[in-house]
Amino acid sequence: MTPSPIPTAGRKLSRAALRMAFAGLLAAAALAPLGAHAASAPAPVPAERAKARAAIEAQILRLSELSGGEVGVMARHLETGLTVASKSRDHFPMASTFKIAVAGAVLAQVDAKRLSLDQMVPVDPALIVPSEGIAEVFPFPGISLSVRNLIETMMTKSDNTATDLLTRLAGGPGAVTAWVRSVGVEDLRVDGDTAGIIGRFYMVPPGEAVVPYVTKALAADPGLEDRASAPDAKYGDDPRDTTTPEAMVKLLSRIVDDHVLSAGSTDVLLGAMERCSTGPKRIKGMLPAATVVKHKTGTLGASVNDTGVIYLPGGAGRVAIAVYVKKSKLPEEARERAIAEISRSIYDYMLIESASR
Repeated sequence: MTPSPIPTAGRKLSRAALRMAFAGLLAAAALAPLGAHAASAPAPVPAERAKARAAIEAQILRLSELSGGEVGVMARHLETGLTVASKSRDHFPMASTFKIAVAGAVLAQVDAKRLSLDQMVPVDPALIVPSEGIAEVFPFPGISLSVRNLIETMMTKSDNTATDLLTRLAGGPGAVTAWVRSVGVEDLRVDGDTAGIIGRFYMVPPGEAVVPYVTKALAADPGLEDRASAPDAKYGDDPRDTTTPEAMVKLLSRIVDDHVLSAGSTDVLLGAMERCSTGPKRIKGMLPAATVVKHKTGTLGASVNDTGVIYLPGGAGRVAIAVYVKKSKLPEEARERAIAEISRSIYDYMLIESASR
């Protein structure tokens, strides 16, 4: 689709104008001397590349204003190593994007033969956390699901019950963080399962069962749900269950290209991420309809996130991307629009840049 001109600070910059800012890449490639491989496009001169990168990063800063909050962005072209970043080392609440780490930790145990994908896991009714998926489809006791089905529903539907069962199988939040550290990723920490995160967000007293407490609180005060989506500095600044966009992209890169999981386990995870049904207006929102995106969203309070891998057309490579929003004062639609605009700008930039190499 062709989006309307993008509102910016003080002026409007259309998608076409942004492409013109990148055009120097291709012009420089045409003028540079041919090397030994005349059939391949020569690289742009460093000055032109620096100018194009400055243009895209300035554009991301302008587009971040659409969110009404703080935005962190990291994108890495996996074939060339080209990166684009904005506040990429700031910490943001992960919300449900932490489920990528949970899946990775569980699949590492599958690879180590401590778990199997076919292993059946009983679903304790006391562990059911409201969300799309298990809680919605199976309201009564007496179900068991395989590890693979739990991963599938966690990644495709963002199912909270499946997540908490898998977090237990992994050995708990600390074990998930330990796996993340073992693959060389810092600045991403998992401190709770979804029940724990929700309980902390709604300030459930220690010792209280999270789901009954929150359900009762929402029934007593229906406005609590609306206030929960408003900016909350305490939640936004809490270091627990956070990541930097840079750390999340590094984790994605480790999973996709660095063989930290077996080929079979990598396919299980990326296949489920490709089937993700949440957040269609975020990373995917303004990309061409046929674009393959393998991603995971996250939403809690004023935080709206999306992270994954975009597959560029024509064999132009893959882009690992993370876009995090926190402390937003605007509706969720505005936060999602900012993610979509930023993602499309990065897509255009990476596609044009890859053509010049």
